[in-house]
Amino acid sequence: MFSLNQTSSYLSKSSSPNLCGFSNSQRKACCCVPVVVTALGNNGRAVMESTLKEIRNGGSVLDLDPKSTVGGGVRDVYGEDRATEDQLVTPWTTSVASGYSLLRDPHHNKGLAFNHKERDAHYLTGLLPPAVFTQDLQERRILHNLRQYEVPLQRYMAMMDLQERNERLFYKLLIDNVEELLPVVYTPTVGEACQKYGSIFRRPQGLYISLKEKGRILEVLKNWPEKTIQVIVVTDGERILGLGDLGCQGMGIPVGKLSLYTALGGLRPSACLPITIDVGTNNEKLLNDEFYIGLKQKRATGKEYADFLHEFMGAVKQNYGEKVLVQFEDFANHNAFELLTKYSTTHLVFNDDIQGTASVVLAGLVAALKLIGGSLDDHRFLFLGAGEAGTGIAELIALEMSKQKGSPVEENRKKIWLVDSKGLIVKSRIDSLQHFKKPWAHDHEPVKELLDAVKAIKPTVLIGTSGVGRTFTKEVIEEMASLNEKPLILALSNPTSQSECTAEEAYAWTQGCAIFASGSPFNPVEYDGKQLVPGQANNAYIFPGLGLGLIMSGAIRMHDDLLLAASEALARQVTQENFDKGLIYPPFTNIRKISAHIAANVAAKAYELGLASRLPRPENLVEYAESCMYSPVYRNYR
Repeated sequence: MFSLNQTSSYLSKSSSPNLCGFSNSQRKACCCVPVVVTALGNNGRAVMESTLKEIRNGGSVLDLDPKSTVGGGVRDVYGEDRATEDQLVTPWTTSVASGYSLLRDPHHNKGLAFNHKERDAHYLTGLLPPAVFTQDLQERRILHNLRQYEVPLQRYMAMMDLQERNERLFYKLLIDNVEELLPVVYTPTVGEACQKYGSIFRRPQGLYISLKEKGRILEVLKNWPEKTIQVIVVTDGERILGLGDLGCQGMGIPVGKLSLYTALGGLRPSACLPITIDVGTNNEKLLNDEFYIGLKQKRATGKEYADFLHEFMGAVKQNYGEKVLVQFEDFANHNAFELLTKYSTTHLVFNDDIQGTASVVLAGLVAALKLIGGSLDDHRFLFLGAGEAGTGIAELIALEMSKQKGSPVEENRKKIWLVDSKGLIVKSRIDSLQHFKKPWAHDHEPVKELLDAVKAIKPTVLIGTSGVGRTFTKEVIEEMASLNEKPLILALSNPTSQSECTAEEAYAWTQGCAIFASGSPFNPVEYDGKQLVPGQANNAYIFPGLGLGLIMSGAIRMHDDLLLAASEALARQVTQENFDKGLIYPPFTNIRKISAHIAANVAAKAYELGLASRLPRPENLVEYAESCMYSPVYRNYR
């Protein structure tokens, strides 16, 4: 073991080719001591002196309080994200990162991209073949290999293996090929991955917090190696996509969402934490599956469930502070609304199924007005599905109408109708309705079938959030076409198998007149000699930019106006060229620039509402958002 004086003495020797500056025998002896080296000149030395002072006072480099700064909003203690691509960086972990261990550290491993000087300096000579590849060549090789797989789940597994092996290459590949790989790492393939998670499980990703840890959740959070967390995506696995209760195997959703936070929104991977809350499962198939990785017991409910989630939320705030964003994902309706309501006043919380879906759909509707004409309040909306997604979208539409007209939300709700499994939601049913459906119970005679509801309400916009495939029948779509010159059809349920109708069906049954968007991707459709391109109302347009905006402004609470700001920013990114193809969303190829504009608009609204804690406000919020984004390009090591 070495004293602080020895370590400090080494740190002043910036030209040393050895990672830790000691002999091989000494290096082996100190492998358990945190060794941190930066290559940032005076600034880096100042950070290191501060770090050493903290250690002398009895702390460690991992005990430092997170403080807002550039690099995505969290103090970049080790200077890696402040470094330009040309500056030298020394790889570090809580143990000495060199040789064999460096090749197995996904945060710093570059594989064949280590040059000969780096291989000599970091004891890699002989551990790699002699060829030196560029990152671009590595990317082309991986992409070539991925395209050989015919089964989407194989591509998913290959991408997860890459993420666990070489983090920067994973994100560069995903960013550069986002339209091709987004369906691989997220919907629809992630649904199948969650269904088979126990069988394909290799290395654990994220934190699993089960009922067995009740009373010591804070202790479990402290086991996670990264201490400066900006965003947590958490699920209890009860309502995964349209697939139902997948219990602990729902971890694929937080992992996938946070991959998109980094790739599309530019948050540092080290600042993202996926969590699965395992309170059991009611899925008999999983309970009887020998490969199931979660608790084999029925789901906790009532007070036991509420107390466990309350302990979790308290521990998160205690461990990560006031400004950590907690994103609830794929909770069942009865818990989703309650959790959002309960913690929105004490935590920075966001439910992507309720709020993210609402924001992205509203953006599509605002953009679609360029094609169908009028303002939002000129249209009538009919939903199939009255769960968290349907009611969340409906409420945000009503809020946007209110903002535009200056009229009460209650008045605007009357233009929005919802159909659930028992038919049209009307006043005569109000006593039997769940609380979140009651605002949508309007005066009308009961209507059982969707087709009859379309005939009665005469909507201009039909939105599916039912989670049940093929419910927009030929008769329903044809009726929409008879009522509207350009019917707007949004079949939003995921995965693809659960979509209310396909793009081909929507175009064929409306003679090519429909404006169509779905939750999962569909290929372009040839109709009557014209190529029609379906849009994708994917939450990935919204939550990465929204999260970046919250973090870079230091927001401490969520507000509905921030969702409206995100929608407005996304709608503004749709170009005339996109409209000419019938698109109401921009292509994903520009998603990082889109996310920067969304983040800037969200941050501007946070400052306006007094919710931002980062002062002073940056002059150019778009440029600031772009400057905060993580770059996956390799760094050169000294």
